[in-house]
Amino acid sequence: MPKLSNGLTRRTLLRGSTAAALGTVFTPAIIGQAMAAPMKIRISTGQANDPKYGQGRVFFDNLTHQLAADGLGDAFQLQFFPDNQLGQEIDVINSIKLGVIECHVSGSSIAANLVPIVGTFDLGYLFDSFPQQGKAFDTGAIKPVEEALLKSANIRILGWGYNFGSRSILSRKAVNTPEDLTGVKIRTLPNPIITECIKLMGAAATPLAFGETYTALQAGVLDGLEHDAPTVLASKFYETAKFYSLTQHIFQPLAIFYSELAFQRIDTSKRDRFAEAARKAVMSTRAHALTVEQEAIDVLKEKGVSIIACDREAFKKRVLPQTDAFMKRYPESKSIIETIRSTTT
Repeated sequence: MPKLSNGLTRRTLLRGSTAAALGTVFTPAIIGQAMAAPMKIRISTGQANDPKYGQGRVFFDNLTHQLAADGLGDAFQLQFFPDNQLGQEIDVINSIKLGVIECHVSGSSIAANLVPIVGTFDLGYLFDSFPQQGKAFDTGAIKPVEEALLKSANIRILGWGYNFGSRSILSRKAVNTPEDLTGVKIRTLPNPIITECIKLMGAAATPLAFGETYTALQAGVLDGLEHDAPTVLASKFYETAKFYSLTQHIFQPLAIFYSELAFQRIDTSKRDRFAEAARKAVMSTRAHALTVEQEAIDVLKEKGVSIIACDREAFKKRVLPQTDAFMKRYPESKSIIETIRSTTT
């Protein structure tokens, strides 16, 4: 069942129920002023319903609190759908495009299926850190991608957060160098750019849906996976593999995808205020992201996982040609990549 925000009042719930029963918007007059029913906004994510380590849940909570603080708590009714409750991410992102679902919180890569230039952010070793990423995005590197998503996919970006840690390798054996990955079956996102990155790092990259990963590890179909530490912890992947090598091959941005059709349905008097509340919620989510990775790593240690400071430069050297090939294939990505590379923190 979807979880509603704590900002909803009993009166708001009753008003919404009555409206549904009548098949119309219920607008009782209160001292001469009509009160409109709150606008329902469904927020989807493939991540777990975890208030500390679940990116979608953290954003949902932050947005709920921010709308209430900005005096918009009664204007919007947020509904949260974690764990792919509204469908697999590829289906959800298409529903966002069509305006069937309002909002989806995910790593940026899922949208590359609709707009290939988004795949720029999946390139291995493109970013050095999340603060560098944030600075590059906030100074304009992200603008061409946002424009392409809006024009080609009818998707508005409400903000760019950080995933809760860089992507590294969890495996059944210690991985210190690219040679240690030879023949090792590592699960990747069903994403050709990330899959290529893991192949270049030396592994037998194996694309697989997220929901099938735990059982595949348990059965020995996989030898490991690449993901951030909080996800490894929240999804209990540490139960199946005990070595976490800090390859830090991808610092993937967290995107707040919003249907442009749904955005235009927001009352014009509240549209800009809603967008600003979402921006503030994203910034709060960024701040949270920077605190939880190390905490998750510490907890993994307590659960018996060996944390390995591997030869990151050796992996980086093998992966860098991927970026040059991507720029040749998608020339429009060159200015974005150059801006990111020139950004320092």
